[in-house]
Amino acid sequence: MNFRINILDRYIMRKFLGTFLVALLLIIVIVIIFDISEKIDDFVDNEVSLKEIVVDYYLNFIPYFINMFSPLFVFITVIFFTSKLAGNSEIVAMLSGGLSFSRLMYPYFLSAFVIFLMSLTLNLFVIPRANAVRLDFEQKYIRWSKFHNTARNVHYQIAPGEFVYVESFSTWNNTAYRFSLESIRESRLVSKLTAESAAWDSVAGRWKLKNYTLRDYSTSDQKIVSGKSLDTTISLRIEDFYRSKSSAQSFTYRQLEDLIAMQKMRGDTMVKYSLIEKNTRYAVPFSAFILTMIGVALSSKKRRGGIGLNLGIGLALSFSYILFLRFSQMFVITDTLPPAVALWLPNLIYAVIAAVLYRMAPK
Repeated sequence: MNFRINILDRYIMRKFLGTFLVALLLIIVIVIIFDISEKIDDFVDNEVSLKEIVVDYYLNFIPYFINMFSPLFVFITVIFFTSKLAGNSEIVAMLSGGLSFSRLMYPYFLSAFVIFLMSLTLNLFVIPRANAVRLDFEQKYIRWSKFHNTARNVHYQIAPGEFVYVESFSTWNNTAYRFSLESIRESRLVSKLTAESAAWDSVAGRWKLKNYTLRDYSTSDQKIVSGKSLDTTISLRIEDFYRSKSSAQSFTYRQLEDLIAMQKMRGDTMVKYSLIEKNTRYAVPFSAFILTMIGVALSSKKRRGGIGLNLGIGLALSFSYILFLRFSQMFVITDTLPPAVALWLPNLIYAVIAAVLYRMAPK
């Protein structure tokens, strides 16, 4: 099989990528219009400047939106322009001229590879930084009145053998109440530090304990030290209490890996959402190949009635894929499946569908 890019390959790739970009641009404009109409009251009430709306929010919202619905855009693009090629008998002419169906897929997969690289680059390098600004904007101007503290009965292993417990944490004054720090060596309690409260000192970057008691069990005689105030530095920062389910979206690849390692060490239940974010960043770009194969197999045959039926089938399958991808996250949250299995399961199932349709497609 000759893999040199010829005139026909460039023609199909130009149709594929051109239609993809046009569809992307049109959908983004429509979504932004609807989003503005939904959030205009928040913008006015909080007196948000036009620069903040455009630069801080919407310029950072666009990459996030592209990534979320890229499978839908790829599928609709392939269905749309391939159906037009089939309707104009262009595909019949290609196959009749000696071009195999496998060779016909070559420019499609090259185009899918370009989209794969674009999506992967957005996921690993662009979107995390954009999400950091976007989420901060939403917290400040859109969700400000809805934020409330839910940090209660927090247990963390902040370092090997060091365990922190906080009964409650107040976001109003950055203070943890009923604080305790236990040090354990070789399954033996070495020391325990308790305090009525621990307030975060943003200037010094450490916690200030009030009404504390330190019990030292390292010797045969228990030593007890207490006092009104004590400054302490531990591997627990104020950001740990402000992380939400969407916080991992603003972490770069290396930061996300460090966060997952730290959360696993601490036994933090939020690690599920970090693992979901990590696996989604790779699973979604890879879907470009699978959905391209399904789209070509479905729309390469000329049908009566034009492209309407193909678009209907394409929309149904693409929406079902996106729904399945979101639903598979519940398998992780409920501990039904490991994150790597749950998030790649939609790709695996649709890859089987793609293989079946490819065998049934006209040769």
